[in-house]
Amino acid sequence: MKKLIVLFFVLITALGFSQTEKISMIDYVEVLNNNKAEALFYYQNNWEQLRIKAVEKGYIDSYQLLETQPTKEAPYSFMLITTYKSKLQYHASEANFNMLIEASEGLKLMNDKKPRDFRKVILHNDAVKHLN
Repeated sequence: MKKLIVLFFVLITALGFSQTEKISMIDYVEVLNNNKAEALFYYQNNWEQLRIKAVEKGYIDSYQLLETQPTKEAPYSFMLITTYKSKLQYHASEANFNMLIEASEGLKLMNDKKPRDFRKVILHNDAVKHLN
């Protein structure tokens, strides 16, 4: 019986540690056709608003919308980072974001330009592990 109790606590501890490991998704976004204002509007009024709601509901741990100066070697203007508290939260993200999107008021666009006209995700890093 003692062995079962010890085994139980070892398994619970192991599961607890695996569920607190943070994971991030990072998108590097290039602005197309000099449409920086449209891209920023899109991310602030759609991407960021969904993440505000996702944090409130406990679907994600945090998010960051970062702007950088594009270069020839790194032509992206924005970095979009979504961080999850655990692998469990990460694996539930698609279903959780779909619920938020369905409950939203729809896509908000500046000048009625479609996302493909003003932005391109040039690199997507999935399941980036946090070391600290």
